[in-house]
Parts: sequence; C-alpha cells; structure tokens
Amino acid sequence: MSEIFYQSATSLAHVIKTKKLSVLEVMDAHIDRIEKYNSAINAIVTADLEAARQHAKDADKLLAADNPIGPLFGLPVVHKDNVSTKGMRTTFGSLAYENNIPNQDSLIVKRQRDAGAITLGKSNMPEFGAGSHTFNEIFGATKNPYHLGVSAGGSSGGAAAALAAGFVPLADGSDMGGSLRNPASFCNVVGLRPSLGRVPIVPSSFPFGTLGVAGPMARTVEDVALYLSVIAGPDPRDPYSAAADSQVGSVLSNIETKGIKLAFSADIGGLPFDPQVSNVIAQSLPIFESMGCHVEQAEPDFSEADFAFEVLRGIAFATNFGPLRAAKGDLLKNTVVWNIDVGLNLRGEEIARAERIRSAMFLKMEQFLLKYDFLICPTVQVLPFDINMEYPLEINGTKMGTYIEWMRSACRITITGHPAISIPCGFSDGGLPIGIQIVGPYRREKRLLEFAKQFELANPVGLIRPAL
Repeated sequence: MSEIFYQSATSLAHVIKTKKLSVLEVMDAHIDRIEKYNSAINAIVTADLEAARQHAKDADKLLAADNPIGPLFGLPVVHKDNVSTKGMRTTFGSLAYENNIPNQDSLIVKRQRDAGAITLGKSNMPEFGAGSHTFNEIFGATKNPYHLGVSAGGSSGGAAAALAAGFVPLADGSDMGGSLRNPASFCNVVGLRPSLGRVPIVPSSFPFGTLGVAGPMARTVEDVALYLSVIAGPDPRDPYSAAADSQVGSVLSNIETKGIKLAFSADIGGLPFDPQVSNVIAQSLPIFESMGCHVEQAEPDFSEADFAFEVLRGIAFATNFGPLRAAKGDLLKNTVVWNIDVGLNLRGEEIARAERIRSAMFLKMEQFLLKYDFLICPTVQVLPFDINMEYPLEINGTKMGTYIEWMRSACRITITGHPAISIPCGFSDGGLPIGIQIVGPYRREKRLLEFAKQFELANPVGLIRPAL
C-alpha cells in the first residue's frame, strides 16, 4: 500500500529522516484517517490531535536543523489506557478512574517520547484489562476494522484496531492472559508478549507480579523489533527488569530457516477450537515446510496450566484491586469483582500448588525447546465474535464456565513464562482474521522475531487491509 497511513514504522522513520516526507505530512495523514474512521471503530478514546500537530511542526524544525532525535522520530503512537500519560486522561477503562489525569508519564511512554515518537492519544481497553473483548462503561466497545459487527479482541483491542485501521504504525500494549496476542490475531496485526522483565513496568502497584508483561504491537514483525528496541531495557524500579542484551535490536537478520525444527500443537493440550481456526492454522504447515522447516506434532504437558494461571491471576487481581473493590466495588464490572474475590479467597495450599506447577511448566518448556527451535500453535480458539457478547459462552459445543476460559490457548503459554508472538496467518470463510502463535526460548526475543519475520515473508496475509 502506498498510502502514508499504511506505511510501516520502519519506512516512515526513514522517509522522515531523509526528508522525503515532513513529520507534519505524516501526522496529518494519520489524523485525517482517525477523523474519518475512529468514530465508527472507537479505537482511540482520548486524544489531543491539535497538540500532536504542533509537536509535528516542532519536530520539523529539528529536522530542518538536521537534528532529529531517536529511532521513532516523528512517528505517531497511541498508548494503552492503562499507562499513565502526563496531563492526558488515563481511565484504565473504569468508572473508578473516569476523571484521572496523571502528573507523570509511565516509563513505557517516556521511552517512546525520548525516542522521538509523538503521542496522539489513548487506546481503548476493557476495565482493568479484564477479559479479551474491549468494552467498558466509559467509552463503549471497540469494533473490529475488518467487520464492525465483531470484537477487536482485548485487552489491547483499541491498540490492535488502531493499527489495523491505519490510525498509527505503532501501539503499546500489555499481556497477562493474551492481551497482546488475542487482539493481534483478531485484527490481522502483530503482537509480541516478551519475557518477564524485558519491558519494565513503571510505575506499578504490584512490581513483584510475574504474570503480566508490557510489549509492542505493529503491523509487521520488523516494526515490532524496532519498537521493542525502544521500550526494552533495565530500570531499577522494576525488580525483574532484564539487562539490555543482543536479544533486543532494531534490525532483524534474514536467518536461514532450512533445518529449523518446529513442534506443532493443534489444540494446546486438548482445548476446543472453532473448526475454521483449526483449518487455517493447519494450512500454514506446508508454508513452514516450504521454508525448509521440519515440523512434528508435539507439545509439552499443559495438564495443570489452567489451575496455575487462574490462581496466579487471582492473586494479581486481589493485589492490584482488592482495596479498590473494598472502597468502590459498586463501580466495578462483575467479572472484575469475581476475579478479585478469587484471589482474596485463595488458600495457602492452592497458592503453593500453583507456584509448583508454574515452576515445573517453565522447566518443561525450556527442555522442550532444547529439542525444538519453536512451538507453533493457534493464538485464539475462536473467530472474532459478536460485538454485543461479553465473552464466548461455548466453543465447538464445549461450554465456558468463566469469562477467561475461552482464552486458554494464550493463557497456557503465559504460564510457561516464554516469549510468544501472534502474527497474521489467514482468514475465515467470512473474511475474519486468524493469527498463529509462535513460542520461543526464554529471553530469546530476537531469535523469535527473526523466525517470525521469515514466516511473514512467506505468508504475507498481513498486507490484506480492511475494506473501510
């Protein structure tokens, strides 16, 4: 696509720095796109477009003086509505924070601004990121650009929809049970869940939490790598933050894929799937084989992963939101209250068992990935579903008991702690996007991204845009 608003971040950064396009031209193209379509999609929920235009003009002055700053110089971005933006409303999708205006930027926002990015606004999310369908009482639901009647996923659904619609080339997100991966799959974009600590979360009400991570979203794997190179790196305020190393870089090598050993899991431990999802994922196997990869059906034992995930998620909700539930519980949606109460009512033996399972799962996956280079599997168990549904109640005849059960294809990978990326794989008969999940060794993000890039080149369905 030749339109400015669908050019990659990598391409836009180059044409800005070489003065083939001004920052203002790039900004105006994206703002025009937002003004034309955001009212229908509802991806960006708080914005200051005139301020963004002024920042673009200021950036052009730096450019004229041959003084561009940073690898994201002049690029428009949106930030998920759970990261603080100084002077810009940050609601967490909750009525309890409807009028919250932070006095500081989150670290992930500061790093982007320091790299030259220009904030357009905030992307929509479900309340406190609870659930993988983006809707809340303040802003309503985010619609999928490929079909306005279905979900964009979540909890980074506003980010994914903004990317798919051409509103921005980059958008940050977060992931506990699939919040980067699921919306990427639903919206035909790329979302990376990095290893714990790769992207520091500052500030945080639960800095010792080990289930949720922050990460990058974009329309291409190369852009995700560029974005990760900016937002990753150590910070002393995050006790798990990882030192900068060779696994994070803005440039990906074109690796040789011949001989790479892949494990393929069709159902990630016996989960139910929509047949169309399974069919599209199965059709990807010849593509991997055409790349010279050796594909075997194999998976580690996921039999106890659900218990561990649900216990550890409950602890996170109780830790983060327990006091809020006591003070303003009437403002919270039922599923958030339920998840907080799960955590508050846990017994010590349940917590101990969950930690034992997680420790074993990490080691199992590490051993598994000594035999195989990567694990490939579906990202989401269902197609993007009706916008008016809170969550899928059944999958292929199997009933879902809670609002998180339908997300287990992502949650089971979360519990291993390993980096995972969702990239476009294909489309349903009705034209709905379906993503594939690739899991790599712990803290080997660059290797994972390099392999994902080769699959993207072999299967370029990410170039198929919504018919807006």
